[in-house]
Amino acid sequence: MTLRFALLAALHEEPATGYDLNRRFRDRLGHVWNASHQQIYRELARMLDEALVAVQPVPQADRPDRKVYRVTQGGKRALQAWLTEGHPRPAIRDPFLVKLFAGELLNDADLERDLAELEAHYRERLRTYRSLERRWFPDERNLSRHYRLQYMALRRGILTAESWLQWAAEMRERMLLSARGASKGNG
Repeated sequence: MTLRFALLAALHEEPATGYDLNRRFRDRLGHVWNASHQQIYRELARMLDEALVAVQPVPQADRPDRKVYRVTQGGKRALQAWLTEGHPRPAIRDPFLVKLFAGELLNDADLERDLAELEAHYRERLRTYRSLERRWFPDERNLSRHYRLQYMALRRGILTAESWLQWAAEMRERMLLSARGASKGNG
């Protein structure tokens, strides 16, 4: 259901085609909510049926008409109501962390492989976030409140990725120290 409100928020900022919304999700909203283009178009159709959005056809030469979606007053009211609600935090479901609970059954080679994959994932995510930061928010001091709030959502993603990388380094250090200590004690 949150996809609906992510779309309403994006359209509140600026009317857009489904293609434009898909690009916005990929380029700007992906760090807070992911959606495939099929999910976006399905939700737009439902929102259109519920009069939360309206569509304006824009003729194009040699192509089908573009459909530009905009938020209706009903959509704006629904978005404002949603903004006032409390929302449960998403559940954590991380297979790597579950593996850590298997303790001694997890061998060092598999642990190192998984840790390296996790680090690569968060390094790439951090690169993406930093790129978004440079592109969309080059001068935080001059941002309007609207964009400063979006920037703070991006900062959350940046800090999360940095935290995971810091934790992975600590994990590696503690596990290597532990492994060295165990081998000295056994030798």
